[in-house]
Amino acid sequence: MGSFSLIGNIADIFNNKIFYGEVIINDSRIQEIKIIENNIRPGTVFILPGFVDSHVHIESSMLVPSEFARLAVVHGTIGTISDPHEIANVCGIKGIEYMINNGKTVPFKFYFGAPSCVPATQFETAGASINAKDVEALLQKKEIAYLSEVMNFPGVLNKEEEIIKKIEAAKSLGKPVDGHAPGLRGEEARQYINAGISTDHECFTYEEASEKLSYGMKILIREGSAAKNFDALIGLLNDHPENMMFCSDDKHPDSLEHGHINLLCARAVKKEIDIFKILRAACVNPVLHYNMDVGLLRVNDKADLIIVEDLENFKVLETFIDGEPVAKNGKSLIQPGKASLINHFNCDPVKPEDLEIKATIKKNKINVIEAIDGQLITNKFLYDPYIQEGCMISNVKDDVLKIAVVNRYNKAPVALAFIKNFGLKKGAIASSVAHDSHNIVAIGVDDISLSKAINLVIQQQGGISAVDEKDELLLALPVAGLMSNLNGYEVAAAYTSIDAFAKEILGSTLTAPFMSLSFMALLVIPSLKLSDKGLFDGESFSFVENN
Repeated sequence: MGSFSLIGNIADIFNNKIFYGEVIINDSRIQEIKIIENNIRPGTVFILPGFVDSHVHIESSMLVPSEFARLAVVHGTIGTISDPHEIANVCGIKGIEYMINNGKTVPFKFYFGAPSCVPATQFETAGASINAKDVEALLQKKEIAYLSEVMNFPGVLNKEEEIIKKIEAAKSLGKPVDGHAPGLRGEEARQYINAGISTDHECFTYEEASEKLSYGMKILIREGSAAKNFDALIGLLNDHPENMMFCSDDKHPDSLEHGHINLLCARAVKKEIDIFKILRAACVNPVLHYNMDVGLLRVNDKADLIIVEDLENFKVLETFIDGEPVAKNGKSLIQPGKASLINHFNCDPVKPEDLEIKATIKKNKINVIEAIDGQLITNKFLYDPYIQEGCMISNVKDDVLKIAVVNRYNKAPVALAFIKNFGLKKGAIASSVAHDSHNIVAIGVDDISLSKAINLVIQQQGGISAVDEKDELLLALPVAGLMSNLNGYEVAAAYTSIDAFAKEILGSTLTAPFMSLSFMALLVIPSLKLSDKGLFDGESFSFVENN
């Protein structure tokens, strides 16, 4: 790579100062940092360490790791703490190996975790299972940096042998353990943290995050395509700059094309948070917590750095990883590759009659899922069903629509229920991205539309679809039914089109209908969700009747 230098206002985050100077890079490392002036020179660019996303499921971008990297570096992201939980639930350990190997094809710092909950629960059908022995073997690998989100917090509190073995394996190797405990408070939260859980990205209130911080946990401020907790939590960064990080968790391709961690930095500045506290959360804290081999703009560090226009909007002008330029002036310098395929799909097309819900006389009211825009949590409420010809059907007027989950791994009856707040006025949408087990989830106003949307996904062995009486749109996701093997920018454009169709033509009122759809089968997030086995109450952790 040779030697070169960069001149600008240099951020020394560890000493809380910014000065005008020169960074001299030799091969992949910073050889010297020279101070030219001991203050900021106006009108000059700023040199910062690169941004790190402290918790993300690469699969949710619908891009393979190499394509995710191509888009992310444009926004100054040089590394991620990546939980391959999604592909692991579909393809097991082979899926994790796929992510690692694909990530190695590009200059980007992916740090993958060993998934702790595959399957996520016993109340759904997944494509694979990873036990404590498997997790211990994964953690032995140098490419595996941590134990990823421990969603089974009841198992931790009850000291279930299998989950405790996984946690102890990580602790014995000195690798961090990530948490996932939305709404867990008080003594139960303390016990969960004392078991060795070091982070949580699921806090959705200031009070919950503050309490967990007081117990010694590190809190990740999440702002993804569906779950948005930035506004609720950002005030905590003022008092806890050493123990907070930024993450996206799940970010769709159109969102990633628009921006990444740089956008959170800009929003934090508008909240009048101290710049050094912001940069700690965005750059430093993930590197230190996860022992990443990532430079932090110090002599002898790897030259993982970015040049931004200013410290208000954080427009990224150039990105360097190991001293190699990977993005410049809004263009990625990482070349697109050709990704191989891996998948697990075994289901037949559905017929409209497979989606009928016969009316019964058990109850006058039915349990309905209430989606909340910008949140993974849902509410539940009782509703008088709309009955026609002996079947319960969608009621567009009340925005109570039918939701279906199809087992993609085995032939089985379709699970059916009702959901509110998706806003569709006609047609249907479907997706094989359905956390955590990634069966097919679909919502629609009538059974014919629902079956069409579901069958489009089945025909391609994965994808997202949207249909009405005239049009059928599909974004194929042949890599595990989760990701495309195409150019990331093409995928982002295709996703933008189908997202617009769902909102502008079908009438969805949600900010990100497909991202929200993908979480309606996520059983570990309260309150009411639908798995391929039935309607599930995340608070009682048990199935409930829907009629």
